[in-house]
Amino acid sequence: MADVEIRTLKEVDMKGGTVVAAFPSIGLVSTITATYMITNLKVDQVTALESPDFPSLSMVYAKKPKFPARVYASQDPKIAIFICEMPLPMYTHRPVAYALLKWAKDHQCRWIVPLEGLPAEPESPMPADPPVWGIGSTDRARAELDKRGIQQLESGMITGVTGVLLNEGRWRNADVAALLAEARIDIPDARAAAALVHALDLLLPEIEIDLKPLQAQAKALEDHLTKLKQQAAAVVAPEPIPSDMYR
Repeated sequence: MADVEIRTLKEVDMKGGTVVAAFPSIGLVSTITATYMITNLKVDQVTALESPDFPSLSMVYAKKPKFPARVYASQDPKIAIFICEMPLPMYTHRPVAYALLKWAKDHQCRWIVPLEGLPAEPESPMPADPPVWGIGSTDRARAELDKRGIQQLESGMITGVTGVLLNEGRWRNADVAALLAEARIDIPDARAAAALVHALDLLLPEIEIDLKPLQAQAKALEDHLTKLKQQAAAVVAPEPIPSDMYR
């Protein structure tokens, strides 16, 4: 199994807080959502995840190199945002999920909320407000989704790190509440990301995120992330994702 190292950059009090987890997904909706949250909330980078099995690349922002897998956090409100901006080899999914669960447990976090995209039907017109579903690993997580009015997915298949987090959450009695937005599979989908931000607003009343700038900047965000996706493809070729894998 791959070895994943947690590198602490800054200590943070996260007792009772939430970990939002964003891994590369359909329509890049998780990356867009996490990037928007990091930009609009007062968070600092506190942790990096590193492994010899990760692709060899550095993300450069504001002239500074960044690990492609890292955690930002705020103590008021208590929220941590894990963002991974690279496609991960399949054999790293479990150790990354275990590392994230360990970090959340060590910091006494309340729960983990992974973000994902669901592939939209290719022939169907996309609604103005793409639907979002929730999946809870425990009765507590499912009750919270019900309380916040988030429709739960009845059946399907969730792969990758989010699938491991849901399974391990049930096994360990740890609360994991995944949010999944229906998104276009061919381009970065900022509209679906806006739907995820709205769902997070419902699920986490302690945070307030203004959706209007994201909706207004959707095209610029999609163009920027398309460019990053093309650059990353030259470093690591992600495994093909069948369009019906969640159905």
